[in-house]
Amino acid sequence: MAGPLDHDHDHEDQAHHKANPDRCDGIEFDAIAPDEKGHTFFFKGDHLWNGFNGPAQVSSAFFKELDDYHHLGHVDAAFRMHNKEKPKDHDHIYFFLDDKVFSYYNHSLEEGYPKDIQLDFPGVPGHLDAAVECPKGECNSDSVLFFKGDEVYNYDIATQSVKERQWAHLPNCTSAFRWLEQYYCFHGHNFTRFHPVSGEVNGVYPKDARHYFMRCPNFGHGGEAKVPKCSEVTLDAITSDDSGKTYAFTGHIYMRLDTHRDGKHAFPIARTWKELDKGVDAVFSYSDKIYIIKGNQVYIYKSAAPSTLIEGYPKSLKEELGIEGPVNAAFVCADHHIVHIIQGQKMQDIDLSATPRVVAREVPLPIAGIEAGMCGPDGVKVYVGSKFYHYETPRLLNNNCDHLYSMDNMVSY
Repeated sequence: MAGPLDHDHDHEDQAHHKANPDRCDGIEFDAIAPDEKGHTFFFKGDHLWNGFNGPAQVSSAFFKELDDYHHLGHVDAAFRMHNKEKPKDHDHIYFFLDDKVFSYYNHSLEEGYPKDIQLDFPGVPGHLDAAVECPKGECNSDSVLFFKGDEVYNYDIATQSVKERQWAHLPNCTSAFRWLEQYYCFHGHNFTRFHPVSGEVNGVYPKDARHYFMRCPNFGHGGEAKVPKCSEVTLDAITSDDSGKTYAFTGHIYMRLDTHRDGKHAFPIARTWKELDKGVDAVFSYSDKIYIIKGNQVYIYKSAAPSTLIEGYPKSLKEELGIEGPVNAAFVCADHHIVHIIQGQKMQDIDLSATPRVVAREVPLPIAGIEAGMCGPDGVKVYVGSKFYHYETPRLLNNNCDHLYSMDNMVSY
């Protein structure tokens, strides 16, 4: 790669940074990537946007060393590394320019960079169009997807192996973005959501990015609706799976509560659990699976993305758990086999390791109107309207040794 230009530098710098692009005009991004704090950067030429609102700024104001290569005028691709096995690489932003790669952390260029792409990512070509990280559980292993033309290179971080494939049904991506476990290919001013393993596209695409990923006049898919406070929300169910992902359900939507760094967003339940489009009654997690109760039926899904319904389900509550519906709430504590089922003002304990599954214990509850419940490292929370009660153990729930809180006090929100 050529070095920085050494003539008329100041004059060229002024001309180079003269016009700030406006993403609301409908532009094509060169790259999109979040940093270690969850701030998402959208790159176009030698400018970027910090977040989903606000004007363009010069890229070198955030990533100073890129100014040494300002004559390139753009970033080819970028992604945030997901590799918890190597903390020195995890959460670093990698930028790709021609055949070079830059590694940044805390907006500072790491020592030894830039490097040839082949030194860090053997088998991955230069002059890329896009890149996006894909953690284990969403891909088969911690990986990076690189896009060049109609070719997709799946790079396994641990083995440094590359699998090349073509996803002819997916547009050529000029940038790619992972946000809240969803994968987006940006092309022109549009985007297409895709599956990171198969490239499959479900739903009506492409869609205009100005409706979803930035605030623009006369655009938007949610109107000017005010996001409600937690105290204004009534939960139907809440659970945390074995990997620590926490899901809250209300009506026909759900929200991840453990993704503060990259933001929060409500999605239709049917987007992740496609057989359920009319809400849920109760949800609990057990043995790398999520059990969703609706009416008198139980749906069991694999926890790992994508959520896949176990063959043979749904089954009746009677067949699966030995009880009749309806169910108001359900929860399982970590490293335990007991699911605590709340129906009205009673709690029933069922041993999930037993065959057949039957009610082993039933106790009355001192409070009425419980609609959701979850057991975590800090104890049990049960939700009544916009309030929740906190207990150290499920047994204390029966004894009413509780503390009452508003949901605005929930740290997870």
